[in-house]
Amino acid sequence: MGLEMRNECEKCHAGLKDDSLAYICTHECTFCADCTESMNNVCPNCGGELVRRPKKGKAAVS
Repeated sequence: MGLEMRNECEKCHAGLKDDSLAYICTHECTFCADCTESMNNVCPNCGGELVRRPKKGKAAVS
């Protein structure tokens, strides 16, 4: 099961494209970089750590 790639910051409602820099918690709450920084990388919903959301694309296979 993949991550739900939300297209909007939950705090400021800025649009987020698949390749936008965004941050998520373990519950997939999604925030833009500016809001994440202002919240000190802590999700206001669950108190969990916000980490950089992976970008869509094909992984390189060695």
